[in-house]
Order: sequence, then C-alpha cells, then structure tokens
Amino acid sequence: MAFKIIETASALPANIVTNDDLTAIMETSNEWIESRTGILERRISETENTSDLCLRVAQTLLDKSGIAVSQIKAIIVATMTPDYYTPSTAAIVQGRLGADQAFAFDISAACSGFTYALSAARGYVQTPDDYVLVIGGEVISKMLDWSDRSTAVLFGDGAAGVLLQGTTADQESWVSEKLITIGTESDQLVSGYAPVKRPNFGQVGQTQVGIDFFKMTGKAIYQFSTRRVPKAIEAAVLEAGLTLDQIDHFLVHQANSRLITKMASMLDQPLTKFPMNLQHYGNTSAASIPLLLAEQVEANHVKRGDVCVLCGFGGGLTIGIQIIRY
Repeated sequence: MAFKIIETASALPANIVTNDDLTAIMETSNEWIESRTGILERRISETENTSDLCLRVAQTLLDKSGIAVSQIKAIIVATMTPDYYTPSTAAIVQGRLGADQAFAFDISAACSGFTYALSAARGYVQTPDDYVLVIGGEVISKMLDWSDRSTAVLFGDGAAGVLLQGTTADQESWVSEKLITIGTESDQLVSGYAPVKRPNFGQVGQTQVGIDFFKMTGKAIYQFSTRRVPKAIEAAVLEAGLTLDQIDHFLVHQANSRLITKMASMLDQPLTKFPMNLQHYGNTSAASIPLLLAEQVEANHVKRGDVCVLCGFGGGLTIGIQIIRY
C-alpha cells in the first residue's frame, strides 16, 4: 500500500470577490475582515458546480502526467458541497472524464476531507500500474447565507488534487497518518440539514427535504482548532518517529491567518514553515490543502524529498493529518 504523488493540479472560478465587494451586500469592511481572518478576496463560482471544478482538476492531472484516462483505477472526491445527494460528485467526474474502468466515490469530512481521502486511496495503489485521482472540491458559496457576515466572508470556491501511483516502499510519499473524529461536538459546524417532515404522502411535487444554510459556532471551532489540532500534529509527528524540527513544511487547512500563526507559535516552529494562500482564496474547505500543495509545488517551494505535514480540521468535528515525503 505504498503511493507516490506524481502530479498536483488546481482549478478556480474566474470570478474574484474582494472584501470591498462584500460591503455592497452586507454590513462589513475590508479592515474588519482582514484584521480578523487575513482574507482579502475569494473566488466565487457563477456557473460551475463542484463536479465542474473537480473535472478540470482531473483533466489537468492527466494532461500534466501523460497518463491515459484508461489507466485510472479510482477517483475519490472529498467534498461537503456535492452537486447532488446522489450520484456522488466523483461518479459525475468519472463519467464526464471517460474513465470507464475506474470506480468512484465521495468522502464527506469537511475541511479534513482531503486527508481522509488520501487515507482511503492508500488501499487502492498496490502496484506501479495503479493510478488514483484524489480531489478536494467545494462550491461553498451555494450553501452560504450572504446576509450573515460571521460566515459568508470566510469562504471561497475551488478544487485541487493529486494523482497517485503505486510504488515501492523506498520511493513512497506516505510516511504516517492520524485521523480523529469528535462526533460529540458535531453540532458546532453544520450545513445542509435535511429534516424528516411527516406526512407528505400523496403530495405531488413536494419533498421532505429542506436545506439549511451553513452554520458555525465560531468561538467553539476556534478553541477546538487551537487546543486540539496542535496536540494532534505533535502526536502524529512523534508516532512517525520524527521531530517537529524535521518537518520542512506544515501545509495546514487555510481557515484563518491568526489561527495558523498561533498554531506555529504553539508548536514552536517558524511561521515560514506554514505557507498561506487564504488571503486570495478564503477557506475552501476540502480544497484548501491540495490547493496550497499545488501552489507550493508549482513555485518550487515544496521539492522532491521534502517532508510535509498535511493537516485538515473542521466539521465532524474532524482532524486529519497525513505526513508525506513529497
């Protein structure tokens, strides 16, 4: 179950919405948003749904790698904003990509989704002939209450992913992982609640589904992120037989610049090891980590052989940590 990351790619909506743009639809300001989050702008989709963005990522991964679509064994999409309840977003991507021989499924673990998807993918890359697409994609804007500045200003849309290939143990990217779920606090971050409403039998043209906007208890999530996530990173690194100083890059979920700065301080690591791009994209949930990884690889900041901690945290509540040697 050894894999190597052979390519990275991302896809973003063209539409850029700045903090100043948001002042036209809600009571806020650029200063208020930037000082609390570090965000300056975000991408908001006008027509593309989650599967559209993920398809662009998948096609780019194939184009960059030269791998034929017929060689793809599996497609895994991490998302909390699928096109439909069913079919899965991954199935839509598989069909439109023409990857007839690949099986496909989604994983829902919010901002930890990409790290959970990487964990699942390890089971499907058993030989050098095995190729798996792992993509994190979100169109969160369709789930937001745009009158609520406590949540609407935080998020953006996008997708990114990696192409994995099976390899030998001495060449593999994966080092270690740690996955945590705290279901007793699941109500702290919710989206898309679909209540059961009875009776509706015989009511033609009506359904029981009522979709709620994205809701988050900000203070509780911040405390969770600062109290539990750094400890989880420390534990994961220790379990991998490494020290924090041996980690070249901490590619953590891009939720909030103040949060990431505090995390670096709590781990006693230089902030330069915690790259950020949230100022341009906001919180893109499951797309956050692969988007950051793709940019860091493209800029040659993450190089072959570098040891990276990929850490997602969010709804569930969940924490997902993958330690890789790129």
